[in-house]
Amino acid sequence: MASTSHWLVLVASIWLQACSGTGYLFGSISPVIKTTLDFNQKQLNRLGVAKDIGDSGGLLAGFLCDWLPPWGLILVGTLQNLIGYGWLWLIVIGRVPQPPFIVVCLLICVGTNGETFFNTAALVSSVRTFSTYRGPVVGILKGFAGLGGAIFTCVYTALYAPDQASFILLLVIGPTLVAILSMLVIRPIPYVAEDSAIQDKKFKFLYGICMILAIYLLSIIIVQDSSVKSTNLDRVFAIGLFTILALPLVLVIPTTLGKDLSDPDSNFQDQVSQLRAPLLEDVEIEAAAGSKNDATTGSSGSGKIPGQSVDAQPSHFKDQDSLLFSELEDEKETWPETVRRDRLRRASSRLYRAVAEGAVKLKRKRKGPHRGEDFTLRQALVKADFWLLFFGLWCGAGSGLMVIDNLGQISQSLGYKDPHIFVALISIWNFLGRLGAGYVSEVIAREHALPRPILLAAAQAVMAIGHASLAVGIPGALYAGSLLVGMGYGAHWAVAPATASELFGLKSFGLLYNFLSMAMPAGSLVFSGLIAGTLYDREAQKQEGGIAPPEVDALRCEGAVCFRMSLLIMTGVCLVGVILNVILISRTQRVYTTLYGKQRDEAADNKPRTKITTIEE
Repeated sequence: MASTSHWLVLVASIWLQACSGTGYLFGSISPVIKTTLDFNQKQLNRLGVAKDIGDSGGLLAGFLCDWLPPWGLILVGTLQNLIGYGWLWLIVIGRVPQPPFIVVCLLICVGTNGETFFNTAALVSSVRTFSTYRGPVVGILKGFAGLGGAIFTCVYTALYAPDQASFILLLVIGPTLVAILSMLVIRPIPYVAEDSAIQDKKFKFLYGICMILAIYLLSIIIVQDSSVKSTNLDRVFAIGLFTILALPLVLVIPTTLGKDLSDPDSNFQDQVSQLRAPLLEDVEIEAAAGSKNDATTGSSGSGKIPGQSVDAQPSHFKDQDSLLFSELEDEKETWPETVRRDRLRRASSRLYRAVAEGAVKLKRKRKGPHRGEDFTLRQALVKADFWLLFFGLWCGAGSGLMVIDNLGQISQSLGYKDPHIFVALISIWNFLGRLGAGYVSEVIAREHALPRPILLAAAQAVMAIGHASLAVGIPGALYAGSLLVGMGYGAHWAVAPATASELFGLKSFGLLYNFLSMAMPAGSLVFSGLIAGTLYDREAQKQEGGIAPPEVDALRCEGAVCFRMSLLIMTGVCLVGVILNVILISRTQRVYTTLYGKQRDEAADNKPRTKITTIEE
C-alpha cells in the first residue's frame, strides 16, 4: 500500500465522492436510451425507478463495510460500474443485441449501486480519520457528490458533445480511473496530532476551494446557455475545472518541516499531575457521598457498589487514569508544545468520560451501549433516537426529492421553456446547502455544545417556506423556491450522517448510514410516485374536460394548480419533520454537552473542569 497521510485520504475521498453522484446524470443519458432502444415514457420512468433503487440501496455496502477493507469496497463498486454502465453502453451503440427491458433495468440498477460502495468507503474512512471534524468532513464530501453531475457534464461537453452515447462511456471510464487511484490511498488511519488552529485553516482552505468550484460551475452554465457553442471554449472550461479539483493536493504538503520536534517541556510532568489530581479528588468526593447516601437510604444507586468499601472505588478510576496518561508520559519527549497541550486536553476529556462511564456502571447494570457509544444496527433499531432521525430525514429529504424529481414538469407547468436551468441551479443550491450545513453544525457542536439536529429542524423550516412559495406560483417563485428547497435538502446529507456517528458511534457507521439513506427513496416513493403523480394526473384530466387521453403520456397540466396541493402537503410534511427534530434535540442535549461541553469550557478557561457529567438514557 502506498504511503499516505490523513489529508491525502480526504483529498482522494473528495475525488471519489464526485464519482458517486453519477445518478444525478440520468436525465442526461435517458434521451439517448429512449431513442436508441425505442422505449416509451412509461418504460423510461420505470428505468428511473430502477436507478433510484440502485442509487439508494446501500445496505449491501454497509454490511460489507465491516468485512471488507476500503479498497475492497471500492473494487466491488468499480466492477459494478463497469458491468452496469459498460454493458449499457455496448447495447446503446449496437455492439450487443438489445436484451429484454427487465435486463436494462437491472443493468442501470447495478451501475448506480456501485456509487454506494464508493460513497461508503470514502465517507467511513474520512469520518474515522477526522473523527473530531465530522461536520466539515461530511459536508464537503456530500457536497462533491452533489456536484458530480455538473462536473461530468462539463467534461462531456469538452470531450464528446454532441455524441450522447459517449456520455455513458464517460460514466464507465471516469469513475473507474478515479477508483483505481483511490484504492491505493483511501483507508482509515490513526489520528495524527496537529495544532487545532492549523487544522481549522486547512478546512477553511477546503471550503474556499468548494466555493470557487461552485461559482465556476455556475458561471459555465450561464456562459454555455447564453453564448454560441465553442469546442475550444468548452475545453478551456474543462482544464480550469481539473485545475480547481487538483488544488486540495496543497493540503498534502507537510506543514511541520523545519520545526524542532524534540524540545521537551520541563514542566510537562507537573501539568499531567495537576490535570489528574482534581479529577481523582472529585471521584473520592462522589464515592464518599454515595456511601453516605447508601447508609441512609439503603439504595445502591448512588455511586457505590454494594459490599465495596469507599476506598476501593477511587482505585478503579486510578487504574483508568494510569492507562489514559501512560501514553502522555512515555512519548512526551517527542512532542512540540502545541501538540502536548492538545493531547493534555484530549486526555482530560477521555478521563472525564471514563469517570462518567464508571459512575453509570456503579448506578445500574448496563443492558447495552449508551448514546455516544458504538451501536450495532440491531441495537440502534430499538432506539427512539434512531427512528426520530430516520423519519425526520424521510420528511425533509423525501419532500425535497419530490421537487427535484419533478422540477422539469413544475417549471413547464409555470410556463418556463428551458427547465434545465432550474435543474442546474438546484444542483448548485444543493451543494451549498451541504457545505454550509456541515460547517455551521460543527460550529454549534464544538463551540456551543448544541445538538446538530438543530440544523435539521432549521433546514426543514426553510424547506416548508420553499414548498409554500412554489405552491403560490407567482412570477419569480420558482427561483426562490428552488433556492430554499435545494439548500434545505442538501443540509440533510451533511448533518444527518455526522449526527448518526456521534449518537451511535463509528464501529457500524457504514451500515447505519446506508440504512438512514433508505429514507430518501422511501420518501420519494410516497411523495413523488403516489402523491405528486396522482394529483398531477387528476388536474390534467380536469383540464382535458374530465376525459383522459388514450395515452397516459399525453396528459399535460398547465398552471400553478398542477402541483399546488402536492406542494402544500410537502409543506405540512416538513413541519412534521421540524417537530420530530425538536424532540430529537431535547433528547440528545446531554450527549452533546458531554462530548463537546468540556472541550469548550477548557478552551475558554484554559484549565480542566472538575464537574463530572454522566449520560443518562
